[in-house]
Amino acid sequence: MSVTRKRLRPAGGAIGAVVALLALTGCGSGDDEAAAVPRTATGTLEHIAGEVGCKPDMQTDADTIRQALCTNKDGEFDGKFVLATFATDRGQAEWLAGAKDYGGYYLVGRKWVAVGEKKTVAGLQGTLGGDVQEGSEHMNPGGSHNDSGTHGGGHSG
Repeated sequence: MSVTRKRLRPAGGAIGAVVALLALTGCGSGDDEAAAVPRTATGTLEHIAGEVGCKPDMQTDADTIRQALCTNKDGEFDGKFVLATFATDRGQAEWLAGAKDYGGYYLVGRKWVAVGEKKTVAGLQGTLGGDVQEGSEHMNPGGSHNDSGTHGGGHSG
């Protein structure tokens, strides 16, 4: 089955959606990462979203990036998050490099990223696998690299 996608703005528009989500969710706090992380999910945006009970609200549907807003109200966590899938590893790496300047928490899989509060990302990791990454400490006061409220706070990995 072939799907034709309309070309929309490149990843720059996607970064704006991440910034908007981070403004909505604010800094989160949560428990330590789970000891066992499942194998990292793969597939389409819809497949990955379905794994965590999200019906994606598509925001960008382009050849290089597909991005949707999701809300999960089932399972071990509640929360809003952005889910993005990428056509290439390079496109994902470039998007992450720009988005992380805005702070936040990122669950990173192969050619996909979920962005949300710390507890939401940790909950997603329990189902989707992947690696949790944190954005810039300067944009996450009291959160991300700054658990104690000072720049000397701990980094949980």
